[in-house]
Amino acid sequence: MSPTSRTGSRRTGSRRSKRHVLITAGPTREYVDPVRYLSNESSGKMGFAIASAAVAQGDRVTLIAGPVRLETPPGVRRIDVSSAREMLRAVRSEFRDADALIMAAAVADWRPARKLAGKWRKKDQKTETASLELVKNPDILSLVARQKGDRLVVGFALETGDGVRRALRKLRRKNADYIILNDESVLGSERATVTILATDGSSVRLENKTKRAVAKALVALEKI
Repeated sequence: MSPTSRTGSRRTGSRRSKRHVLITAGPTREYVDPVRYLSNESSGKMGFAIASAAVAQGDRVTLIAGPVRLETPPGVRRIDVSSAREMLRAVRSEFRDADALIMAAAVADWRPARKLAGKWRKKDQKTETASLELVKNPDILSLVARQKGDRLVVGFALETGDGVRRALRKLRRKNADYIILNDESVLGSERATVTILATDGSSVRLENKTKRAVAKALVALEKI
């Protein structure tokens, strides 16, 4: 599926109205055959809340959304994609004119090495087990952040176990300005507990906040 674009009205007039904020949201889908795919439980609600918050403070907003059942926030220009590679193409294209990128999407790390032309049927398998060859998807945050210059780049990390250590490694490795750390409890929920980790070593923890409240904090972030 090729990216498609939908445009709403734009808010203008404030000091920050000229800032173009690019936001990604939701999951991606990597198809095994015409009816099956690899994906995750991301609802897209966090990214859509961020888009609403950015418009409310006067930013021009482009939202690149994976497959979700959410209404486009008023004033937001929306681009729909399905796979990680489609999202990468859209992000690269839109980032040329962006001042900030907030990567809230849960992008699939892997995709099938090939998509079957027809349905993968049990009767085609001669054993009780089957294998699926996977290849790595492009790391969108890392690839785009290499060309960020003085622009703001914010990434997300969903971790279990020693999440802070892993998120800090991700922050340095991917050349982001901030990493927003959360855990699996955020998926599908209306609330979130996140830790905002910055390159200067500082951190802020937002405990059991609504996603709208978290979104307001994130769009207020400035370049360190």
